[in-house]
Amino acid sequence: MPPIASSANRLALDYRAQASGLGDPVVPIIDIHTHIGGEQASRIYDQVRRLFGVRLTYSMTQLPGVPAVKDSLGDSVRFIAFPTFSDPDKHRAHRQGFLDAIEIFHSQHGSRILKIWNAPRLREVFPGDAGVDLVEADSPWRVKACELGQRLGMMFMIHIADPDTWFKTRYSDTAKFRTKPEHYIALERMLDRFTAPWIAAHMGGWPEDLGFLDGMLTRHPNLHLDTSATKWVVRALSMHPREESVAFFTKWKGRVLFGSDIVVTEDHLTPQKDATHPMADLADSPESAFDLYASRYYALRTMLETTYEGESPIADPDLMMVDPVKYDRMSAPHLRGLGLSREVLMEMYTGAAERVVGGWERTH
Repeated sequence: MPPIASSANRLALDYRAQASGLGDPVVPIIDIHTHIGGEQASRIYDQVRRLFGVRLTYSMTQLPGVPAVKDSLGDSVRFIAFPTFSDPDKHRAHRQGFLDAIEIFHSQHGSRILKIWNAPRLREVFPGDAGVDLVEADSPWRVKACELGQRLGMMFMIHIADPDTWFKTRYSDTAKFRTKPEHYIALERMLDRFTAPWIAAHMGGWPEDLGFLDGMLTRHPNLHLDTSATKWVVRALSMHPREESVAFFTKWKGRVLFGSDIVVTEDHLTPQKDATHPMADLADSPESAFDLYASRYYALRTMLETTYEGESPIADPDLMMVDPVKYDRMSAPHLRGLGLSREVLMEMYTGAAERVVGGWERTH
């Protein structure tokens, strides 16, 4: 049966054939940034990652879902301590509940990374005074989490910012959400205060501005980036001239880790959804779930390894968010292949993760 066009496969590609065409990566890949959940969906994800050469996955799985993912993926998955977003008591889940989760992830699941989720939209969850102790990257509860992590011998990951498209639209109320540069002030203080390695997710939250990221990496030797949030990173990096992006990744070889931000859930396997899961509607069958997960690895490897020039296979609604006249929900940005060198890819795919994260795990 030929592939069916969808938001994850606009071009109706056979992702199995595309994986074969890409061939094995220069080294087996460590994906440092995913959100894996559900026993059956995890098995589909496992098929996909093997096709695209991913040998080890780090996952932000909510604590109650860890056993099912362990059953499916075994020793090829490691867990990052992460809040339980499904907890109806949001106040507790992001405060004392998160500290409790960090302890359990560390003691029961061997976690040596904790994730600070500090997206600007946290201000929608905790508006005004309800979030004064939480929404800044160096707010009291963030400091408590990092102090606990420091005592336990953990390193840090952070989501600090969202796409420029969001700041032009959803976050245009700067009194509520602040400007994008303002979010980094607190992060820089935390990087100085907690000297363990940090990974700033989603190309540090600002793939649109490589000069800014260059400055951050220069000022903070404990800072690293990951390539996760495939739609966003593909859109943003493809806006730069190829030479500019290649120069950035070459200069910072060893400081940028591969990540996809693939979200895996049982909701992807059926039309019936859990209305509380924000990504539930991205797939509705095992076949569409396969394409969803495969699309992320295909797009990232195509961008990083090849000199492809053309549309992304993944629909990107952020385009319509900014210009609803020109774009619709199935529109996609340009994807510009960077053709990175073998040496840069080896570090991005495995070397940096083995040295920074694996080295930390071995000594802590």
